[in-house]
Amino acid sequence: MANSPSHKFGQIIGDLLEEIMTPPLQQFCDQRGFYLDKKGERGAARSGKKVTWEDKFGNKHDLDFVIEKNGSINQKGRPIAFIEAAWRRYTKHSRNKTQEIQGAILPIAEKYYWDQPFLGTVLAGEFTDGSLTQMRSSGFQVMYFPYETVISAFQFVGINAEFDESTPDSDFQHAINQIETLDLTQWNQLKSNLIQQNSQLLNDFLSKLTEYLDRQIDRIILIPLHGAENEFYSMNDALNFIQNYDLKVPCNSTFKKFEVIVWYNNSNKIDAQFSTKEEVFRFLNYVATT
Repeated sequence: MANSPSHKFGQIIGDLLEEIMTPPLQQFCDQRGFYLDKKGERGAARSGKKVTWEDKFGNKHDLDFVIEKNGSINQKGRPIAFIEAAWRRYTKHSRNKTQEIQGAILPIAEKYYWDQPFLGTVLAGEFTDGSLTQMRSSGFQVMYFPYETVISAFQFVGINAEFDESTPDSDFQHAINQIETLDLTQWNQLKSNLIQQNSQLLNDFLSKLTEYLDRQIDRIILIPLHGAENEFYSMNDALNFIQNYDLKVPCNSTFKKFEVIVWYNNSNKIDAQFSTKEEVFRFLNYVATT
């Protein structure tokens, strides 16, 4: 149930992860003049407390962290990083959660393909190797706090948070009550303990973020493509055309399009095609300020 103590406990862990990530992400953005959008009031750039972005299909998604270039309290910038935080207690739910994150973030990233945004997840609890591999194979940088480190952090402030599917709601509620009575010092001790246990993971994640967003354009490849379209209704005809095509003397010099490939020094690339010079100029001017 959405309002069950176990669900509320999961929300507390999710909020904990966001609190842990906010200071280093804010520092990262402040050093580079980026804007970090996170849950809470912002200003004229958006209404309400949710960080909402629309994907290429027109669907809206509420997100945890978005790093923007040229963004401010009153102006929405260009999205250059999407970072989601999630907790799952049981491995049987882990793949569903990773698929949920992918389903939200990937269509947004495709919409902003020219910005080549960084995709990151901050996970805690129990996630299968398969679910983590699935995230990484689709382009996400994954920081994963093992379940044991979360339990240990709560134990550090005297709270037993080790639960399973047979745990009654009363035990969850007891832990929630204990958490809600923690003072600021104790809450900060809990966060510090979890950070300390996973410090190398956090440093690695931030290093990947730095490498990705501090990238520079390495080279630009421009390929003007010429030639007539040739349609074939059998495979043999297509193969014969290729076999007999004279690569040294093209049979038609009609301009078709520009293919443009922008390579970055971190091996990222943007591959785009345009039919006019004006479109190429617009694209290159855009990526020059990425």
